[in-house]
Amino acid sequence: MSLYRSVVWFAKGLREYTKSGYESACKDFVPHDLEVQVPGRVFLVTGGNSGIGKATALEIAKRGGTVHLVCRDQARAEDARDEIIRESSNQNIFLHIVDLSDPKQIWKFVENFKQEHKLHVLINNAGCMVNKRELTEDGLEKNFAANTLGVYILMTGLIPVLEKEHDPRVITVSSGGMLAQKLNTNDLQSERTPFDGTMVYAQNKRQQVVLTERWAQGHLAIHFSSMHPGWADTPGVRQAMPGFHARFRDRLRSEAQGADTVLWLALSSAAAAQPSGRFFQDRKPVSTHLPLARTSSSPAEEEKLIEILEQLAQTFK
Repeated sequence: MSLYRSVVWFAKGLREYTKSGYESACKDFVPHDLEVQVPGRVFLVTGGNSGIGKATALEIAKRGGTVHLVCRDQARAEDARDEIIRESSNQNIFLHIVDLSDPKQIWKFVENFKQEHKLHVLINNAGCMVNKRELTEDGLEKNFAANTLGVYILMTGLIPVLEKEHDPRVITVSSGGMLAQKLNTNDLQSERTPFDGTMVYAQNKRQQVVLTERWAQGHLAIHFSSMHPGWADTPGVRQAMPGFHARFRDRLRSEAQGADTVLWLALSSAAAAQPSGRFFQDRKPVSTHLPLARTSSSPAEEEKLIEILEQLAQTFK
């Protein structure tokens, strides 16, 4: 990451990504956009047991939606499901235990889900940020396995399910950190460069945004979007970025504020009227690149990413 990108991104973050940034942006929100009920619509939320994922799942449940939580930790997931049912009085909350860094588990889950359920909205919320390079049992770098390959396999497997339904949508929770990253397909698993978990995570989030744009071009029946939730006070941030959290704790958004645009993209008719493939912040489409940052990628680079992911995905099918 260049010094210029770092400085510009950080200044932008202090203005826009904090609690005060949300409070400023929400003055332009249309309140009735989220005054909807969605009984009969089916939502799948990865990482729905805490943070932005749980806040999203709870609000969908309150509006009558059927929610499938895809989580890794059984005990925490069961606690979250029970809490969502209790607070929403909605019994249609279902739990699936899947490690999204394990490609074989994801393929197995997808095959079972396709046979038993329908799906209107997929919310790719789960994220992994480990600060030392770790390999999964399959020899994959853990951040890449969960954030990029896992999302690719889940999406690839569920596209046919989504395409059967009315108004299907896919929302991927990215990160503003990706704005300081240019797509790099030469070292997807951090084998050749010193490992920095924060930078690897941001690169994974750039990859997710590129995939969202490409999926939107290839699957016109589905509305795709990615988004930045801002700097939110979540368990994930507290665990993975303790120094950042300690420094900015009083300025961070709440989980509900971080989830607001996810909900808007998943539920509102206004979001569906936006072009597919865009990147959103506080209910508005925003650029996926900082000014003069030279982070755009070529079609050939993007195609290379997809080719590598497809080859890896099929290896584990």
